[in-house]
Amino acid sequence: MSQRSATRVFIALGSNIEPATRMPQAARALKDSFPDVRFSRCYRNPAYGFEGADFFNAVAGFGTGLPIVSLLQVMRDIEARCGRMPEAPKWAPRAMDLDLLLYGEIIGTGPGYTLPRPDLLKRVYMLGPLAQLAPELQYPPSGPAMGELWARFRGAAGALTPVDLDLNAS
Repeated sequence: MSQRSATRVFIALGSNIEPATRMPQAARALKDSFPDVRFSRCYRNPAYGFEGADFFNAVAGFGTGLPIVSLLQVMRDIEARCGRMPEAPKWAPRAMDLDLLLYGEIIGTGPGYTLPRPDLLKRVYMLGPLAQLAPELQYPPSGPAMGELWARFRGAAGALTPVDLDLNAS
């Protein structure tokens, strides 16, 4: 895959069905498609929006020359390889959930996405790992750095629980 004109992208990974197996599986698949991918720490947090087992969550960052729609297809393919069924309900347990958080500095909507992801600044399991991975990254187009946003958010949200699972080593 050509890295010419690479755009820096961040996606959230989450699983609450066999997460200790599924998260490294997704990490390997992302590495196969995007060799420069880097992962935040992996964290455990309660299911949000439904009753269920705790999730393992992390954020991945990488460069890509793929257009957004093609990137989303790669993400759906990885979810499927990790056991996610396409007809799975939205608020339910997940074998793998990949969500596009940021695609460079693009702000807008298209088929299957809104950028930046609308709930990024509201979800501890997205903002915390993103701030850990890229604390100096500015919220598009020129907002505060992720580390600063996380420092503001953290007081009201409670702490994330780190999991001993290194996705960079997967």
